[in-house]
This record gives sequence, C-alpha cells and structure tokens, in this order.
Amino acid sequence: MLANKTVVLGVTGSIAAYKAADIASKLTQAGAEVRVVMTQPATRFISPLTLSTISHRPVVTSMWQLETEFSTEHVALAEAADVVVIAPATANIIAHLAAGMADDMLSCIVLATRAPVILAPAMNVNMFQNAITQQNLAKLKARGFVIVGPEYGRLASGKMGLGRLAEVEQILGTIKQVLGRKGDLADKHIVVTAGGTREPIDPVRHLGNHATGKMGHALALAARDRGARVRLITTAAPAETAGIEVSRVETAVQMKQAVVKAVAQADALIMAAAVADYRPRSIAKAKIKKETPSLTLELTRTPDILAEVTGDFIKIGFAAESEDIVTNARRKLKEKGLHLIMANDITDKDSGFGVDTNKVTIIDRSGKVESLPLLTKREVADRILDKVVGLLAKR
Repeated sequence: MLANKTVVLGVTGSIAAYKAADIASKLTQAGAEVRVVMTQPATRFISPLTLSTISHRPVVTSMWQLETEFSTEHVALAEAADVVVIAPATANIIAHLAAGMADDMLSCIVLATRAPVILAPAMNVNMFQNAITQQNLAKLKARGFVIVGPEYGRLASGKMGLGRLAEVEQILGTIKQVLGRKGDLADKHIVVTAGGTREPIDPVRHLGNHATGKMGHALALAARDRGARVRLITTAAPAETAGIEVSRVETAVQMKQAVVKAVAQADALIMAAAVADYRPRSIAKAKIKKETPSLTLELTRTPDILAEVTGDFIKIGFAAESEDIVTNARRKLKEKGLHLIMANDITDKDSGFGVDTNKVTIIDRSGKVESLPLLTKREVADRILDKVVGLLAKR
C-alpha cells in the first residue's frame, strides 16, 4: 500500500515532534519514500539528523538550504508528493495554512501541491479549543484537508484534555485511507463482521468461542485501503479504526440488528465473525454462585445471520471446520445463498483462531475450488477482495 509512495512528512514545533521519528520509521519500513520537511521551531525539539538517519534522505529545514535536489525549486517537492502529512501540526502552522501564507518551506509545499494534505494537530487544550483554531480547522476541512485527531489525554502541561497527537497507527491508517481513495473498491460500501459473539449466562459469564476478530479486521483494513467505505461490525476492539465506521456488538441478536441496518445500501457483506449457534434461553439476573452443585443451561438457537439477511449485495461467508472441510463449506454456501465461501481447518495451528496467518479454500457458486497457500490474514483479505472486485464488475 505504501511501497513506492512519496510521503512528505512535515514536522512543526510541538513537544510531540519526537513522535515524528516513529512515523518516519514505520513509513520507511513499509516501503514509502519519506521526505521530511521541518520548520525551524521543530529543530528545537528533535534533531534533523535523527529524521535524516531514519528516512535515509536529507531533511529540509530552510527555503535556502543547498543540500537537497529540491533546494532551488521547492515546487518540485510539492509535485513529487503522493501525500503531504504534517504531524505534529501546531496552531501556528494551521493558522498559516488557513490564511494561505507561504513564508517557509513547509507552507510553500502545501500551497503548491496537488496531493492530499493530512494534518495531525497537537497542542495545549485551550489553544485547540480556541475559536480561531476551530475556525481555521473548519476552513481547511472545507478545502479538502484531512484532519486526524487530536486525542484526549495527558498533555505536556500536565493537564488532561483534548490536544494529544493522534496515535501513530491512526495517522498511518489515515495515510493509507487517503492514498487508497482511487482504488478498485472506490465508491463501494463493504460491510464486514468480525470476532466471536458472547451470549450472556448471568451478569458475569457468557457462552463464547475462540475467535479474536483478526481475519475480519484485516478485511476491513484491506477494503479501506482499496477505497471502500467500510462498516465493521465487531465484538473485538480493532487495533486501528482510521477511516472505518465501527459498530461494537456483543451477541448474535445485536450483530444481526447491526448487519440488517448496515446492508441497506451495501455492495458486499463479508461475514467473518464466528457467530454463536446457541444462547441461553434465559439469563440469570444475579451472578450464579459457584456453590451451586451443578448447573444446567437450556439453550435456544441464535439467528442465522447469513441465511436470514438478504438483499441486492454480494454475500460472502466463512466456514471454520474441523473435518470434511470442502463438503461442509459447499453445503453452507448453497443453504445460505452465498456468492463465495472461505473454508479453513481450525485444527491447523497456523490457520486457527488467534494467529496472524490463515490457509483458506475459496469456493464459488459454480463449484470452483481454489486452495490458497498459507498467507498472512492481510494477504488472504486482499485475495478475497480480488474476488469481490470481480463479482462487482459482473453486476
């Protein structure tokens, strides 16, 4: 996603400037070409040498610098950028950009670029909440700037408030989302479910399974990075949510309600969640004491979401099986009216619950069977989405 992309990383004079090193490092590791541009105040908080060493490129700190290929024509750096990211963005740079000023290298690049611009504000809570700052941010949003954060937390002053730089993963996720806007799923609405449902027994205990949500979360991120509008319905908190609409649920009934609402205008539903087949018929209002010599639960069926939710969208399911993998998956595909089903052997330690890899067999309505090798869940997600793109093209 980030490989061979040119990211201009602007760093301004905030105490949070030290986090730019982590951003630059992760971008570089992902294959991006990182060009760091620092304002003079930023150099008081973090050394240009640090960011130069991490990015493997000279750091620009002045309009009159003679050490880079962009020194005589700042427009060249603006034109080379696939995306411009300013993290941290101070109230000062936000005001400069809102006014259209261009009195340093960074503001000149922003004014000259046609690439999308992402701002990650970081400042004192009072400065952020000041009406002028809010007006400036609103003005920039109206012009197409993307704002990520800030977050609530402890600030450099020691106070708690809204002003902390967004988490690095959120910033990186926003970059991927912005770069993927013109991907092969642009303008498509994809609904993904993830995690294992929890059916309460009493206020403390529940019936559940070992699903962690990793496969569903990988699908949501991959769809986002390919330009889709994504609704993730999950029982497990995802590590990254930038650009993804997240609905948290617990039970099968709650998941069905959320799915029904979400698919009203969806192009595809991918049910990666492990939905419980049964739930207690009644839920104890108080905690059941362990002194009870034995416990008998009467169970009733939960909604069959895949079978019961229908509409004009591509419907994809998963079959986590322990035997007769393909046979059981084919039956499930037919019974539930699916376009595709992903079958995997949960007894395989590399493709079961809680691991970062998966080995699936893809079966379509025509009966075609494609067995994928062991891949990361993100790679599996992209292979599934390749199929979704093909199915959507035929509609």
